[in-house]
Amino acid sequence: MALGLKFLTVKKLSWSLTIIAIASAAGLAHQVHRLNQINTFNEAVKTGQPRVTDKLSYENKYAQAYWLAEKSYFKEATKLFSGLTQTSTASNRASVFHNIGNMFFHKALRLNAGNDVRARDEAEYLLTEAMTAYKNAVKLDNSNWGTRRNLDRVLSLLPDTPQAGLSDSDSPGMVMGNIPVGLP
Repeated sequence: MALGLKFLTVKKLSWSLTIIAIASAAGLAHQVHRLNQINTFNEAVKTGQPRVTDKLSYENKYAQAYWLAEKSYFKEATKLFSGLTQTSTASNRASVFHNIGNMFFHKALRLNAGNDVRARDEAEYLLTEAMTAYKNAVKLDNSNWGTRRNLDRVLSLLPDTPQAGLSDSDSPGMVMGNIPVGLP
């Protein structure tokens, strides 16, 4: 029973399969080369060495910003991280905001405020910035428990916001002793 494939000869079939085999080998060689580049990149990130490949990639910028943050170069790291908040996926942006929050949070924890009003104000500012970054991260990816836990910690460290008319010495609804709230 003939299939009616008179145009398909053994020679044509052999050449077609040879071309497919060569193309597959080239694709495999490319993938192996790319895996080697990725491994080299990861080793450079681990050791803090300059990256040779993927210099303009998201991962390179992220690794550089993370390394700067680890070395306490917060201003430079914040600039790099801020540039990454406009790109990539929501999950990657959430990771960037999480790291920005971590930078501010760690910097605030390193301050020894004591009785110094300036240091206390700076710590409150840093904690507020950390809170904002963590909130942005939670909005983008609510599944990260680390971000949610850090947000909870920051909120517990921030002082309650004072409200007009409420203080320990005044009765509610009164500002400056005996002036009711709302009068000019």
